[in-house]
Amino acid sequence: MYLVRPIETQDFEAFMSLAELSGPGFTSLPDDADLLEGRIEQSLKSFDTAITNPGYEGYLLVLEDMDTGKMVGTSAVKVGVGLNRPFFNFRLFNIAQVSVAAKRRFDMEVMILVNEYNGCTEVGTLFVHPDARGGGSGGLIAQSRYLLMAAQPERFGRIILSELRGIVDENGYSPFWENLTNNFFHMDFNKADFLSGTTDQQFILDLMPKYPIYVDLLPEKAKEVIGKVHPEGQGAKLLLEREGFRFDRIIDIFDGGPLVSSPRDSLYTLRHSQVVKIRAGAKGTRRMRLGNDRIKGFRACGAEVEIDGNVLIAEPQILEALQVKEGDTVRVVKNT
Repeated sequence: MYLVRPIETQDFEAFMSLAELSGPGFTSLPDDADLLEGRIEQSLKSFDTAITNPGYEGYLLVLEDMDTGKMVGTSAVKVGVGLNRPFFNFRLFNIAQVSVAAKRRFDMEVMILVNEYNGCTEVGTLFVHPDARGGGSGGLIAQSRYLLMAAQPERFGRIILSELRGIVDENGYSPFWENLTNNFFHMDFNKADFLSGTTDQQFILDLMPKYPIYVDLLPEKAKEVIGKVHPEGQGAKLLLEREGFRFDRIIDIFDGGPLVSSPRDSLYTLRHSQVVKIRAGAKGTRRMRLGNDRIKGFRACGAEVEIDGNVLIAEPQILEALQVKEGDTVRVVKNT
């Protein structure tokens, strides 16, 4: 059984180990001790602070194996994207070029550097240890982010987005980077990826082109990976699509991976979750995901339960995991 809870200070070593395992191209989980410590501190403060309007909060969740007590996964919700540092992407546009005299018309695709998601909320940093994958563990920690949002929606932006890792091999080779973006940076992908995750990104504004880039002029290796997802990100992409996220022709400037987004209140979990009272009983037949419907002390897990009207019946250990007692309310939703 797995439990999702806020990260704690004592999780640092396990958090660092997951960052080392995540590999090249995982910008939101850089192998940088100082940065990760800062994110833990920010998360602790965010969970502990009463908030009515979204600001610069960041919430880190961990997946804990309840049999061993070990942290085996992580995910995050980042509020206020683009407010304190730019959030650059390429947007793909189709343009028509017509000559009456030559009797020619061409539809061309161009990419333009944009910074248009200011104030949105980002979900990301979804990574589960290879030994803990399967059996719904990734889906649990992914959907828990939306159970967290449903507990107090006003803490989060009205648009939720997620960046998916593009095509990068185990050696850090990115076809999109090597055949396009590196022409403007003249540094290896890993260094640029690290700077993107650890600086204010001013270097991107300084060095990236300010004019449209014609896709047809790119080498085939770069064109082939535009909007494509890393093989290890296919599961995350499916989970996002089930939740309601859609690709809106926005891609990462480094690896060409897609950005997906959705209105917050259109997400499956926010639309379909229910708040019910809970009581202890026998194991049920309905596989659901449960959250204790609070920010401070947030807990979520999967369980086989029964629902009788406005009452959810779960095994006693589920109540213990969620840190609730009989008669308390919990939020319940079907697995996405």
